[in-house]
Amino acid sequence: MDTDHNQDSILVKANGVGKQVNGPGGNLTILQDVSLQLASGEVTAILGASGSGKSTLLGLLAGLDETSSGDIELFGTSLNSLNEDQRAALRAGKVGFVFQSFQLLPGMTALENVMLPLELAGVSHPAEGATEALRQVGLTDRLHHYPGQLSGGEQQRVAIARAFASGPKLLFADEPTGSLDQATGSRIIDLLFQMREQTGAALLLVTHDERLAARCDHRLQIENGQLESSA
Repeated sequence: MDTDHNQDSILVKANGVGKQVNGPGGNLTILQDVSLQLASGEVTAILGASGSGKSTLLGLLAGLDETSSGDIELFGTSLNSLNEDQRAALRAGKVGFVFQSFQLLPGMTALENVMLPLELAGVSHPAEGATEALRQVGLTDRLHHYPGQLSGGEQQRVAIARAFASGPKLLFADEPTGSLDQATGSRIIDLLFQMREQTGAALLLVTHDERLAARCDHRLQIENGQLESSA
């Protein structure tokens, strides 16, 4: 990946990151010695087979999980020095997520799901921002529907609205089309890239879809827990 960026523009930086977990047969290495960086406005795809460590890496870079070795800086702050609450505070209003399984709260309407990160970030009038985000993804007529009343594609559009509602600098997307049929998945990807273009957010995308990766500025390949190549 490019190393000549102005350091102020680097949003995520990983240095020698490793992750081990205890398995029945002893320690299992999921990632080893991964180093990368993502700058403002860049779109980077992390590619790899199932079980290669892609989603684990995404969770580490976002501060959702802790490294076993190495260090990750998010917005210039070392995640190693922060506890879970401090990492959440660092992400608030600046990081959005889109997951394969949508991760919507079933007891909340589409509007309430999108309002949640705005409320956590202390935004005034969160309902207005959430309504506008849902309008942008074409769900104005679904504001008061619960996730169980929405199709998979609609649920993922709610998730995209939620991810972009706070105007994040950085978006993490983990197999965002993995639960959708091909036609719906294509529309979701178009929407994701369109929203990203409008906001200028950086996007880090975990996928095994080559067509999707082809639309990104950079491609990182993970094999057996190691970064094999970048382009």
